[in-house]
Amino acid sequence: MTNVIEQGQVVEGKVTGIKPYGAFVEIGENLQGLVHISEITHGYVKDINNHLNVGDEVKVKVINVEEDRGKYSLSIRATEKKPEVQSKPKQPQQPVQQDSDNNGFNVLKDKLEEWIEQSKDRETYRN
Repeated sequence: MTNVIEQGQVVEGKVTGIKPYGAFVEIGENLQGLVHISEITHGYVKDINNHLNVGDEVKVKVINVEEDRGKYSLSIRATEKKPEVQSKPKQPQQPVQQDSDNNGFNVLKDKLEEWIEQSKDRETYRN
């Protein structure tokens, strides 16, 4: 007698194979599905091997069933509580040094004029 696996059901399974795009999980007798890399856990997964190993027992949620094709799409992350997003503490902004007119470009303009004068002085000194 074979148990029927339906969409939305949460079942226990065993990781039988790992590929760069996902992990194959046995969810019944002669029945396996794929946990896509995006469904491994909340957040970004660069390498599945950092999260799963062949032989691991996992809890998965069936997110799609294509019985005619024998395909079961599974999710581990759907069985986990989504972590609360902690806002990053705001970094204190460094004050921008500005001239008395509060126009940062004037500082560059003044410096440019100063540098031109220094260059002229060097030319005069060399001659």
